[in-house]
Amino acid sequence: GIKFFHGTFAEALQKAKEEHKIIFLDAYASWCMPCKMMAKRTFKKEKVGAFYNKNFINLKIDMEKGEGVELSRKLGVTAYPSLFFINEKGVIIAKSVGYHTASALLDIGNQVIALKK
Repeated sequence: GIKFFHGTFAEALQKAKEEHKIIFLDAYASWCMPCKMMAKRTFKKEKVGAFYNKNFINLKIDMEKGEGVELSRKLGVTAYPSLFFINEKGVIIAKSVGYHTASALLDIGNQVIALKK
């Protein structure tokens, strides 16, 4: 499945710069059922993991704790889960809200990669 980077948003940005990758940010809340379902089902799929681990710096942040509170305001999070694709300069290049199946998440990822080229 998806291997999430354990660090701050700033550290993920630095890693994105070094590896010339886009950040995939799962902005979630601990009480959000669709968030839990994606973590349990979608993010654990082998195909999803292989694609996202190869193409993105994957980051999960609880938007109601720690740095997530400020980041949530900055990104304009209004619903959970909010999935952001952020370039190495910190600019949002794509956003999607709600539960996604593995195939839907792969489609979104492919669209984001196509935008980068």
